[in-house]
Amino acid sequence: MNVLIAPDSYKGSLSSREVAEYMEQGVLEALPGAQVYKVPIADGGEGTVEAIISSTRGGYYEADCAGPLGQKVKAIYGIFGEPRTAVIEMASASGITLLSKEELNPLLTTTYGTGQLISAALAQGCRRIIIGIGGSATNDGGVGMAQALGIRFLDAQGEEIGYGGGQLKKISTIEMSGLDKRIAGCEIIAASDVTNPLCGTDGASAVFGPQKGATPEMVDILDEGLAHLSNLIHEQLHTDISRLAGGGAAGGLGAGLTAFLGATIERGIDIVLKAADFDTLAAEADLVITGEGRTDRQTAFGKTPVGVAKRAKQYNKPVICVSGAVSPEVSSLYELGLDVIIGATQAPMSLEDAIGNAPAHIRHAVSSAVRAVMLSSTYRMDKRREE
Repeated sequence: MNVLIAPDSYKGSLSSREVAEYMEQGVLEALPGAQVYKVPIADGGEGTVEAIISSTRGGYYEADCAGPLGQKVKAIYGIFGEPRTAVIEMASASGITLLSKEELNPLLTTTYGTGQLISAALAQGCRRIIIGIGGSATNDGGVGMAQALGIRFLDAQGEEIGYGGGQLKKISTIEMSGLDKRIAGCEIIAASDVTNPLCGTDGASAVFGPQKGATPEMVDILDEGLAHLSNLIHEQLHTDISRLAGGGAAGGLGAGLTAFLGATIERGIDIVLKAADFDTLAAEADLVITGEGRTDRQTAFGKTPVGVAKRAKQYNKPVICVSGAVSPEVSSLYELGLDVIIGATQAPMSLEDAIGNAPAHIRHAVSSAVRAVMLSSTYRMDKRREE
């Protein structure tokens, strides 16, 4: 039996590669003779670099960057293929995990380090750059990223503005002439797992601002700043990003990459599945297993399990989802290709215990789910013989 394992990471606990290894152990516990293929997956957020580089046998590189509050961080990115292609996670330079809860403040945080990562990839000769834009600590519309690449944002007095989402309303002029000339010959792709617009009730500030430390008052300031930036981009750069699907990703970085660098926004899961040659593997598999840290109603909107399931169903393959936690509100996901959804933890326990014992929980849950699927298959075969 061929089993394809294609999970996302369990954020805060295990990487997608580690999850795949423990899932494999569970499969082999239930089916010792199974042929297992492991493909770590990501949707544009944490693990995107590892997922693509492990599938393409590319190489890893390191760059010194400014963190969300200007602190020095070392960010990892990958390079693969021809044309020479870089894959970057904006979260490695501008991510929420780089700050403590007390430090979170989207009025101050900047995507400047993400721009530095792009510059590092250009210096390595890359002419195609994939940027995973999940997990940000920022809400600056990509202005910090653009500043790092030479674009100037001037106030009414002709002075350059500072960093952070709280500075956006000060912008009077966008000066593009200093943009790194290498950008013109480079294809930029933003890999996103959300489709939120830049502004409004479904926009970057209202939906994602609170988890980055924004109070209700700060959300209003940030949203007004992004709306002001959008208007200036329309007036001065002749680009309309106001209703761009995915423009609100990463605090508006999706919109900023599009407006300032000419990027396109694509579903992160589709980019990763293509790099992994997932369709070929799925066509040859008898069973597909996926999962993520938490499966809930948001999973339907571009997250790994549904992306994997939709592809697998093109080849009529059964799909099991084993996640770190499962919300009761997942019944609609069965209509999107998932056949079994199960939580790795099967008894009440603290978060610390769940994370600390995650390998054993994953092995047991996968083994149980595979046994159930095999039992169901055996039962169906027996019924056919009786008929």
